[in-house]
Amino acid sequence: MRQFDVPQFIDVEDKIFGPLTLKQFVYLLGGAASVFILYVFLPFFLVILFGLPVAGFALALAFYKINNQPFIKVVGNAISYYLGSRLYIWKRGETESEKPAGAKTEGPKLEVPKVTRGKLKDLAWSLDVKEKVK
Repeated sequence: MRQFDVPQFIDVEDKIFGPLTLKQFVYLLGGAASVFILYVFLPFFLVILFGLPVAGFALALAFYKINNQPFIKVVGNAISYYLGSRLYIWKRGETESEKPAGAKTEGPKLEVPKVTRGKLKDLAWSLDVKEKVK
């Protein structure tokens, strides 16, 4: 019977350019190239004004992590959230002022809805609703 070696650290990227991974190197190279292009075509005070945010963004892409997630993933998720369509459903509940005068106020009551085939179909439809034509 053959034995095979199983890779142990598959979630760790290889360091290709000194202490940098390939992705980190590309992000830093792109940021440096962008700042250099700004330096060539703009006056120095505009290079500082526009170059610092570009350099900061490139550094964040290369090294910054939020909740152990790469910054590029966080930025992508934020963009898709803000550009995506959302469906909000709100059902108004009964307030204290709308209850009958002699009604007892009990603690929170857990109400489990009965799911029928029609309700389940409506729920599936509402989850699948997407604007296809804008």
